[in-house]
Amino acid sequence: MCTTCGCASDVVTIDGTELHTHDHAHQHHDHAAPVAGSRTISLEQDVLAKNQLFAERNRGWFTGREVFAVNLMSSPGAGKTTLLERTIHDLRDRLPVSVLEGDQATTADADRIRATGAAVVQINTGTGCHLDAHMVAHGVEHLKPPRGSLLLIENVGNLVCPAMFDLGEQARVVIVSVTEGDDKPLKYPHMFRAGDILLINKMDLRRYVRFDVQQCIDLARRINPGMEALLVSAETGEGMNAWYDWLVARHARVAASAVQW
Repeated sequence: MCTTCGCASDVVTIDGTELHTHDHAHQHHDHAAPVAGSRTISLEQDVLAKNQLFAERNRGWFTGREVFAVNLMSSPGAGKTTLLERTIHDLRDRLPVSVLEGDQATTADADRIRATGAAVVQINTGTGCHLDAHMVAHGVEHLKPPRGSLLLIENVGNLVCPAMFDLGEQARVVIVSVTEGDDKPLKYPHMFRAGDILLINKMDLRRYVRFDVQQCIDLARRINPGMEALLVSAETGEGMNAWYDWLVARHARVAASAVQW
């Protein structure tokens, strides 16, 4: 887990501005070997508790402003950025969309999103293998998503650590591509347990690879019985209308809860 894997970075870059994170939720206090496991457990709980505090603050901010924040998680190369590009293009007349882009380095994905006309902030995590709620809070300060908008958060490509860190989002999307293998739910159960919906992407390539779509869905639902599943191709647009309908419906639910809140 992240508390022992050495992935933390003291410096996170948000749109080119360095954020020093000595006191944030993912700080590593001690790299010494644990004694009988007790040190590892207490540190892990401390890290996650601090992150949860930031996450709840983020969630309150999103809800109060009717912002529907969605955390998109996948392995590298599953097609998250292409999915975002098409989603922004096709939803622009229905919902205002802004994006937080998470990567260890470069602004390549943010540049692609910016070309669509959407507002975007790049968060570079350095050696960090995921976004956390503190990074998202700072990213949102820069991004300033408008009231009633859709905020899409592209997490760092990783099927392990992002599942453990609540960002304050109202929904979690797990993306798998048919080029990866249909056994991903068995190999990464925490990720699929954490997700609200599974998108199986790159369906336009299905004829060229060995990927049992139904088996992947069945395995995911064995771990998370309530998980929805959609078959899409961000490249061709296949199945994307169902994805848009899901986003719009969930956004309306957030807006309704904001009125009650």
